[in-house]
Amino acid sequence: MARGFRLIFASSLLLMLLGFCRGSTIGVCYGRNADDLPTPDKVAQLAQLHDIKYVRIYDSNIQFQSNADTWLKNSILPYYPATKITYITVGAEVTESPSNVSALVVPAMKNVLAALRKVGLHKRIKVSSTHSLGVLSRSFPPSAGAFNSSHAFFLKPMLEFLAENQSPFMIDIYPFYAYRDSPSNVSLDYALFESSSEVIDPNTGLLYTNMFDAQIDALYFALMALNFRTIKIMVTETGWPSKGSPKESAATPDNAQTFNTNLIRHVINNTGTPAKPGQELNVYIFSLFNENRKPGLESERNWGLFYPDQTSVYSLDFTGKGAAVMTTAANVTSSNVTTWCIASNKASEMDLQNALDWACGPGNVDCTAIQPSQPCYEPDNLVSHASFAFNNYFQQNGATDVACSFGGTGVKVDKNPSYDNCFYMTTGSNKTVASNTTAISSTTSYSTQKEAPTWVSSCLLVTFFSFLLNTGHA
Repeated sequence: MARGFRLIFASSLLLMLLGFCRGSTIGVCYGRNADDLPTPDKVAQLAQLHDIKYVRIYDSNIQFQSNADTWLKNSILPYYPATKITYITVGAEVTESPSNVSALVVPAMKNVLAALRKVGLHKRIKVSSTHSLGVLSRSFPPSAGAFNSSHAFFLKPMLEFLAENQSPFMIDIYPFYAYRDSPSNVSLDYALFESSSEVIDPNTGLLYTNMFDAQIDALYFALMALNFRTIKIMVTETGWPSKGSPKESAATPDNAQTFNTNLIRHVINNTGTPAKPGQELNVYIFSLFNENRKPGLESERNWGLFYPDQTSVYSLDFTGKGAAVMTTAANVTSSNVTTWCIASNKASEMDLQNALDWACGPGNVDCTAIQPSQPCYEPDNLVSHASFAFNNYFQQNGATDVACSFGGTGVKVDKNPSYDNCFYMTTGSNKTVASNTTAISSTTSYSTQKEAPTWVSSCLLVTFFSFLLNTGHA
């Protein structure tokens, strides 16, 4: 075989945009196979407003780097650690590829890991590869889960790599397809986490109330059958389409909302699965936007949580705890009634601080008035300062419902919150404080601010890529 095989691998970055990993997490895939999507800065703002803290980015823009070292230097190091990159995936469902490239994936993963090790990031950024459920030859009952033997030559070194480096096995799981392709064997309620009955695994006696858990456990049992008991699972894609072709009657906004709402609650509650109760599981919903350039049936272009104009396809609460924020055509325009936006006194201090830092930083709010000796500095507390900054952002961005979200920490009020010499702006005004304001540079940082989180701006800078790797096969 000729030396110097060069293989283009689709790859992705998984980013933690805000906060720290505690327990199971929910993220969103940011696919860009469309010609009508908003600019990255607007996407970052949308993610922040809807409390989306984890994003998987991937694209098909080719960068012709000669090796992993150069790719890492150009595409990762300039943006780390300002952007909290947690995983790099090499390859995407390669076992589904018509060309036989799977044997080259593990060498490519090793190249990326070696590049990370050279710069001391191999323990902070993990390397893996994503797979479809087709990697299994059997998934029911879950206890009989088994890998397809035709992939053994590829899977054995892959699993050894994951176990050695404590990287997760990444899987794309779609209960929608199981129901669509076999509605006589799979009930819609079971696929949507809505089943009132249970499916019993005859080998273990474990009870399953939804297909998602059954598919996850099938993979766990497949791993255990090969004696890989320490490898964790990460779901890098799942979701439900809101529209489909005639044969895809279950692809509706209501079903998509039901699936994703139940999925988020199931994951955030650290429920685990019947075989792994309480096991942490990180899950990424596909996808942020509808993508109009994707080929195939109608459903392929309608997995998005948002339309390209940033309005919601359906409401969804990403925290799994409270009411959802829904961006609609009605609330992207201002009301004729004067309203203000202030900080919720029910929000946690950490959430308020993060939102305030964002408003006074990437949100481009002039926070001069809440600096010491300025008219809005007193009372010197987080709620008061955040209220002033939230309102400025709210008024400068059309006074819409979404512009007052701040991940659920902002609330709209119809009573003017101005006091003494501290005046809260309204839409159309350009002054927020009285004329006795002492001049301070508008770039002065918020006085009690922690290190400003730069996730919004920095995540925009990360290159969306596929990369070219050299392998030295003899």
